[in-house]
Amino acid sequence: METSLVSRNPEIMSGALCFTGTRVLVKNLFDYLEGASSLEDFLDDFPSVSREKAVAVLEAARERLSTDALAACTRGRRI
Repeated sequence: METSLVSRNPEIMSGALCFTGTRVLVKNLFDYLEGASSLEDFLDDFPSVSREKAVAVLEAARERLSTDALAACTRGRRI
């Protein structure tokens, strides 16, 4: 995932992956979406995260999953 989108710092949120420049865990975004909340709900509750950054994180995660799945399939594995 692009480093300008997310960061880790042992001094911030115990080193959990956060949106850069915030104390908002990236996990929160996925938890909201998994729990059937909308992106709008997430953005309303975490105004320090921009829509652009949240969407970019989702796109980066999708790209990473696609890349990993393709690599696994070419090695004959399923994910």
